[in-house]
Amino acid sequence: MILGAVFLEPDCIFELILEPYHFSQKKNQLIFQAMAELRQESQGIDVVTVVNKLGSQIESIGGVSYLTSLAVSCPTTVHLEDYQEIVLEHYKLRELKRAAARFLNDGRLIEAEQFYQTFIKLQEIGMTQEETKQDLIMDIFNEMYEDQGELNGIDTGFDSLNRMTSGWSKGDLIVLAARPSMGKTAFALSLAMNCCKNGGVVDVFSLEMPKKQLAKRILSSLSKIDGAKWKNPYRLFTEEDQAKANTALGVFHQWHLQIHDPSQKTVSGLRAQIQKTRREFPDEDYLVVIDYLQLIAVSRKYDRHDLAIASITKELKQLARQYEVPIILLSQLSRGVEQRMDKRPKMSDLRDSGSIEQDADLIMLLYRDEYYNKDNTENKFIEIDIAKHRNGPVGMVKLLFEKEYGRFV
Repeated sequence: MILGAVFLEPDCIFELILEPYHFSQKKNQLIFQAMAELRQESQGIDVVTVVNKLGSQIESIGGVSYLTSLAVSCPTTVHLEDYQEIVLEHYKLRELKRAAARFLNDGRLIEAEQFYQTFIKLQEIGMTQEETKQDLIMDIFNEMYEDQGELNGIDTGFDSLNRMTSGWSKGDLIVLAARPSMGKTAFALSLAMNCCKNGGVVDVFSLEMPKKQLAKRILSSLSKIDGAKWKNPYRLFTEEDQAKANTALGVFHQWHLQIHDPSQKTVSGLRAQIQKTRREFPDEDYLVVIDYLQLIAVSRKYDRHDLAIASITKELKQLARQYEVPIILLSQLSRGVEQRMDKRPKMSDLRDSGSIEQDADLIMLLYRDEYYNKDNTENKFIEIDIAKHRNGPVGMVKLLFEKEYGRFV
């Protein structure tokens, strides 16, 4: 019916998102390939031009008689989208069956991973319902006359940062980069806590530290108890500390904040948890924190490490858009920072790949002067340089860092 529709109204081929491999029969693949080539060459599409394009392959598709039968098979192109949907559904089923068969025959975990990747990839084919121009104009018109509030996204918890970002936008990939021990994990946890304080939901994926260590950092910030005391609370806590800690534990228990230190450190492992959380909390503000990029494993081998990083950032950006969740991705900076007189980081210091710069919607670089100037005990500020912002301004935000509690003010 689709091939017949193209013969009936050749211009309707421009409305199709199909590729030749979406068809199940080889002869239909060859015919659609010929039609697509004629479209690219801006030639007319009819039985004669298709026969000419097929050349010696004409007999393998059933001859001119098969083309003629196609040309009269479709009475109208009104239902073309429905026909296309049927073809795509059958293609998805075939691919899933192939992937499942490979897994059943092989039985290895890598084939199970490939099956899962195939399933996710197929979900995105033909599923997008494009917004019409009229819908787009109405959305913009409504925004002009409806108070959207001060923030467009999730509250960062800091007024100065809110003014720069308008909050974390759903679907954004936010990269938070710094040299080791600069405070990026503490800052990321602070952003997670601020989301929870406003009733949001947070998943923190810790690929470096065990979850108990991160939980103690959160409790230290909540209770204003020196982080060093949490190493041996039974001996170091005062009665006042114990009371504060119990209160902090109660608050932490109420929050929808989950810390994961997954054994499977792959994007598909992260995706499974994000999908589960989004299904459980479909309408709540949801934030994902990943600590950190260079520890995420890839399921296939790459010739170069930067290509592996590029594939990860691309997948994470797709994840953010698919589940409409801002993802805060922590990243290491290269040692090039240490070689310069001015230790303030730049975007070019991002380790491994330019794809981080390309895929990120927002890049924040952290700098703490106290780290390099040990004698400067008065300087408790941390500088957050918004080096890239796809939908807003760039510039510097300063916060006070209370290092003993891991708190930002």
